Amino acid sequence: MRITRVLSAALLMLGVAAGSAVAAEAPTQAGTSFRTATEIDQDQKATASGSAGDYLYWSFPADAGSRPTVKATVDLPEAHAAETWQLDVYDGLRRRQACQYGAQTRTAAQDASSVELACTLRTVRGWSEPWANDPLPGTYYIRLTVLDLATTDLGLPVSAAVEVSSKDIGGSAAVDGSLAQPLVPGIAVKSAETEESSSSPAVLSAIEPDDGWSSGWWSDRWVWTAIGGVLAALAGIGGYALTRGAGRPQGV
Repeated sequence: MRITRVLSAALLMLGVAAGSAVAAEAPTQAGTSFRTATEIDQDQKATASGSAGDYLYWSFPADAGSRPTVKATVDLPEAHAAETWQLDVYDGLRRRQACQYGAQTRTAAQDASSVELACTLRTVRGWSEPWANDPLPGTYYIRLTVLDLATTDLGLPVSAAVEVSSKDIGGSAAVDGSLAQPLVPGIAVKSAETEESSSSPAVLSAIEPDDGWSSGWWSDRWVWTAIGGVLAALAGIGGYALTRGAGRPQGV
């Protein structure tokens, strides 16, 4: 009986572990347009197979105060001519975002086994002027494609892997303001049925940061502002204590 219970517990633990592994399984395909982009989480490696000449799309969430870095590796066929690959990143308004640094475009030499690309965006801001092209909180799209390809290599099988990571910049990048809603496709779309049945908007994209959208309302700048206020008050009190009797007549 004891052995049976031990075996049952072991099988249960294996089942839980297998379920967690399935839940955390990374995507193995990519979309072919913005609307069909495959959703991925940050720090999750996604893979996809395709043909040379295809457009491969993924999407991921980025919140205010973070500086995302997108990395991609393309495995090429054994025999091919020189070809140039490019990695582009777009925000929720489908505005192409400039890379702060990283090899966004690279040419693979003839018969090279792979090519690696990278793009580090500017820090995502909580708010921006309407005319600016600053990165804002919301969904971001990755597009991977080949720019220069020999006709004989068109359609050859390729495989790609992408991964997104972010660095938390903190209060040094904070701004006074925040968006009413993150730039997530469909977040403001409501159907008549949805309005009648629920107050929640119909969202086309389900991805969001693990701790939810902050939209820039909190940063460590608040802490430093509070510390600065306390130090200023202490300095004022100390200055008053040192100088309060300096102007008084003798004997008073």
